[in-house]
Amino acid sequence: MIDIPEAEAANELMRLARSIARHNRLYHADDAPEVSDAEYDALVRRNAELEAAFPHLVRPDSPSNAVGHEVAASPLSKVTHAQRMMSLDNAFADEEVAEFVTRVRRFLSLPAEEPLAFTAEDKIDGLSCSLRYEDRRLVLAATRGDGSVGENVTANVAHIADILQTLPDDAPDLFEVRGEVYMEKQAFAALNARMMEEARGAAGDAFDEGSVRQFANPRNAAAGSLRQKDARVTADRPLRFLAHGWGVASALPGDTQFAVMQALAGWGFPISPDLVRVDSTDAMLAHYRGIGSRRAGLAYDIDGVVYKVDSLALQQRLGFVAKAPRWALAHKFPAERAETTLQSIDIQVGRTGKLTPVGRLAPVLVGGVTVTNVTLHNRDEIARLGVRPGDRVVIQRAGDVIPQVVDNLSRDAAREAYVFPDHCPVCGSEAVAAEGEVDVRCTGGLVCRAQAFERLRHFVSRGALDIEGLGEKSVAEFLDLGWLADGPAAIFRLRRHRDELIGREGWQDKSVDNLLANIEAKRRPDAARLLFGLGIRHVGAVTARDLLKHFTTLPALRDVAERARGGDTDAAAEMLAIDGVGPVVVEALGDFFHEPHNQHLWDDLLREVDPPPFTVETRDSAVAGKIVVFTGKLETMSRDEAKAQAERLGARAAGSVSPKTDLIVAGPGAGSKLKKAAELGIEVIDEAGWAAIVAAAG
Repeated sequence: MIDIPEAEAANELMRLARSIARHNRLYHADDAPEVSDAEYDALVRRNAELEAAFPHLVRPDSPSNAVGHEVAASPLSKVTHAQRMMSLDNAFADEEVAEFVTRVRRFLSLPAEEPLAFTAEDKIDGLSCSLRYEDRRLVLAATRGDGSVGENVTANVAHIADILQTLPDDAPDLFEVRGEVYMEKQAFAALNARMMEEARGAAGDAFDEGSVRQFANPRNAAAGSLRQKDARVTADRPLRFLAHGWGVASALPGDTQFAVMQALAGWGFPISPDLVRVDSTDAMLAHYRGIGSRRAGLAYDIDGVVYKVDSLALQQRLGFVAKAPRWALAHKFPAERAETTLQSIDIQVGRTGKLTPVGRLAPVLVGGVTVTNVTLHNRDEIARLGVRPGDRVVIQRAGDVIPQVVDNLSRDAAREAYVFPDHCPVCGSEAVAAEGEVDVRCTGGLVCRAQAFERLRHFVSRGALDIEGLGEKSVAEFLDLGWLADGPAAIFRLRRHRDELIGREGWQDKSVDNLLANIEAKRRPDAARLLFGLGIRHVGAVTARDLLKHFTTLPALRDVAERARGGDTDAAAEMLAIDGVGPVVVEALGDFFHEPHNQHLWDDLLREVDPPPFTVETRDSAVAGKIVVFTGKLETMSRDEAKAQAERLGARAAGSVSPKTDLIVAGPGAGSKLKKAAELGIEVIDEAGWAAIVAAAG
């Protein structure tokens, strides 16, 4: 039973959606996961619990509807799967496996005495791949991607010996084999050793072992090797393939999971040697423990055992939930552990200013990988573990990838507690944690070198100052040259470096003069865009406009924000009275203006630019004075453009549906907001209806 206010649930669902999407991207798109399977699964379960308790709060970007991650920018072309590649629900305890079997029987109305068979096989830790055969010839190979769209790796898999280029004559005309591309442990170690030796030979006396980039584990090596633009690189990597299922098929060579898998093996595809058919929960768990006991000695990494209902007819009856089949379950193994010494704690500063403690360890072998660093997450985690340099700790490879500390064996040793820094180790600015948050962040913002690139890139981006010609590459170049060391104000002083810039690679007289002209054109920027561009935490584009609609000028906003931080209750009340502004925003603005570095940055910037008082031109319209919510996918304009239109028509664009909402504009994919609108009797129109309202306003 979840007993929290609806507003708190909505906020938590928003945070979960963002967090889970980020971890999906790190795992599926970047091959660089940061959390264990168990931690990720806990996030997913919490999201499911909240959605079950508050179904009207289900978000359009809900993780419940996501599989994998959208294919990132890549030199490989995108491929739409003919049949979606689903993920699997996970279990970490024996009881969850028993519950799975009970759910299957209940759904099928099978009595306890009626036989129910499952297949069980080890879950190899690789990169999912689909192989499409037409007229028994391989015509397409694709990665899973987000389940609907993957990457075309047909040329690359031609170099994997386990993958057949043609099927035997008795195979169906159309058949899609699905499985995992992986790298064996021994081959992975040899690849990393070879990369080290090649780097050593190329560098000679200048060789620096610490600068050689190597793969963290066999899965990353397999993913990085398969997703190469140049198939010759893939050909040089020792990749393997193991089949575990199928997708679309014109016919099936059997009526059970086990029979079809045996047919695949008969065609020549490798399948798990540990694939068995079992007929009880006890047999499933016994097989799981048997594989687990031999896990360390297997040639490849596995992270669990997969159970599937054997009968294909029953699989069809069971069907799917949002992103996983009801008839399958992945039973994950616990992470492997080892003891070592925590030698030191270093603080790293991320691009958003977050201070992340990293433990440096005496090297220790865990699950076949030598571990020297471990994440300590945040200040609260250090306090919970009570760790200090010199402590003996127990570590585990979370999800067999990211090391983490699970126990401190020296907690009672007589040493002073570790003191987490209250100033940024990079720029010296104050480091604070907002109320209710565990992360400590540098308040230096744009003056902090650790954050400078991302923040400057944001400052000149389309949603902020929109300086044409000043993209990521140029920002990075100017930072390296030291020309932007003073923060965003330095952008408006780049004209001093005109002669130095001309003649550098990619820069000629015309391109330099065009850039400088574009910069000069932003000397009188929109005040809300300028505020948004500063990247103040919790102050997005809409909030910046809401603030400036009230205060009109940036100096007026700063004055009230500083007084609110100083304890002036009237100033705080004035800010909180603004629609869309809550205590978190008030605190973030106060912290920003309290930091001396930011005060200097702000004053320096306003000596270079002169934003006029902020105004929003409005027209008489049918929605003037009303609250409008946009939901679903807008096809003719961006969400930001739609909100700007609403403002010009005298309306206010809100992000959530409430009894105060007057109108819903719904595009394709609109979900829970439509249901809530129906419950509240709120008018709903489509995008064409909104366009008519805009046109009628003239």
